[in-house]
Amino acid sequence: MTNKPRFIFIMGGVLSGLGKGIATSSMARLLQSRGFRVTALKIDPYINVDAGTMNPTEHGEVFVTKDGLETDQDIGNYERFLDTELTRDNYMTTGAVYLSVIQRERNLEFRGKQVEVVPHIPQEVIRRIDRAATVNKADITLIEIGGTVGEYQNMLFLEAARMMHLQRPGMVQFVLVSYLPIPQNIGEMKTKPTQYAVRTLNSAGIQPDFILCRSHQPLDKPRKERLSVNCNMQPGDIISAPDVPSIYDVPLIYERDGLTDKILVKFGMRSRKKDLRDWTQFVQSSKRAKKTVTIGIAGKYFMTGAFTLLDSYISVIEAIKHAAWSIGAKPEIKWLDTEDYEKDPKRVEELAQLDGLIVPGGFGSRGIEGKLKAIHFARTHNVPYFGLCYGMQLAVVEYAQNVLKLKRANTTEVDPATPAPVIDVMSEQRQKIEEKRFGGSMRLGNYSCRLVPNSLAATAYGQRLISERHRHRYEVNNAYRVKLEHAGLSVTGVNPERNLVEIIELPNHPFFLGTQFHPELKSHPLAPHPLFVAFLKAAALRRQPKKPSQKR
Repeated sequence: MTNKPRFIFIMGGVLSGLGKGIATSSMARLLQSRGFRVTALKIDPYINVDAGTMNPTEHGEVFVTKDGLETDQDIGNYERFLDTELTRDNYMTTGAVYLSVIQRERNLEFRGKQVEVVPHIPQEVIRRIDRAATVNKADITLIEIGGTVGEYQNMLFLEAARMMHLQRPGMVQFVLVSYLPIPQNIGEMKTKPTQYAVRTLNSAGIQPDFILCRSHQPLDKPRKERLSVNCNMQPGDIISAPDVPSIYDVPLIYERDGLTDKILVKFGMRSRKKDLRDWTQFVQSSKRAKKTVTIGIAGKYFMTGAFTLLDSYISVIEAIKHAAWSIGAKPEIKWLDTEDYEKDPKRVEELAQLDGLIVPGGFGSRGIEGKLKAIHFARTHNVPYFGLCYGMQLAVVEYAQNVLKLKRANTTEVDPATPAPVIDVMSEQRQKIEEKRFGGSMRLGNYSCRLVPNSLAATAYGQRLISERHRHRYEVNNAYRVKLEHAGLSVTGVNPERNLVEIIELPNHPFFLGTQFHPELKSHPLAPHPLFVAFLKAAALRRQPKKPSQKR
């Protein structure tokens, strides 16, 4: 029994957006610190086959695994907390599950049986969970079910969880992440919504082993006792999960409440070790950071009505934090709407107040002229600049327009008729676009890059050959590469298999670098990405007050 794999299902109650992904990541990190091999996977209740076709303002960031699957942002959280790289086996959607079952039926794999929603869809879910556990050689697998337990589209996943619990006694646990509101006009923490969430879960044949109680304040004893009585649980299995300053505090909050020990006791397992020192030191160092570094992010996927949706760029934000904390700095992020620079070009001068500017990945033409103005300002005013994917492509466009004097230079994504297509669609992508084969068809996942010795990138990495993750259809047009390099733009990273431009730099600039890949996807708290570290160092140097000149 000790060697058999265990499984923990994490579900949400009352409302979405409570941080189930962070709860899952935190528990995974704690179990890993006890010496167990741990993995985590996400179930999304969407008919979409993957997350690649979802708008970031609707669903948040699209995270890309090393083997090229476009997934939910929580896969990124799992990787960051576990300090690992996951694969397509760690993600599934309703659409992917149904597609697999239908394909198997078409291939006669059901040997003439009637194929039904129950039990065949839950069985496919279980098959995928077991495959993820096997591929990752996991002692314990955590499975996050998106949304909340009351949503109709989640019933088949709850049924799969119930079936696994029935078939594998002592091997499956359930964790409910629920919300306890404190209405302002009442001033008291209310438990009724969570009680109803538990009863909804009970109606699916599932009794939670633990409730993680999310709220603005810690859970008190009277509320814990009330939930214990009404949810048929021991008080010690009801865990307080109040708001904390940083998501990286969450594992330490759970550990103080003894959650890890309680999980292992219910599984009949003993810790192989207990070592959270590296994580604790990281959290403490993040709190000790004093000097502020101001980084502007010029994106377009952060406004949704009257609200700012930071989830669209969560990997970029976390990569900035990791790098800043590693050099003892506290990051202050400014969100820049580049359409403002199109309406009022003089406003671009506000960038002089920044210590660094990032233009992240994206698609389409909205706000592009404003981004080009921002890049031009950063280049000509020595503001450290870091372009990610589209941000690198637009840096090339800006350079071609203003240094090569190719005024109509552009990317064919924005202007298909440009006479100077310095950024053009990749040859294999052209047919896919014509045939409207958009889902899962970009250049995705890990590709190698060879660095030029003594370049900024090579110095940051400390090696010549690297591998990074991609998500794009357009590339620097090699027909213009010689002209760009003769004009002073250095190509310092190239894909050796296809001679594709991966990194560009400006040598005589405090920091001006763009990558065709997405380095933010490989930044972890305990292993900040070297390019982000180099960028933050340059930004911190700009922040330092200038020393007065010495009279001679």
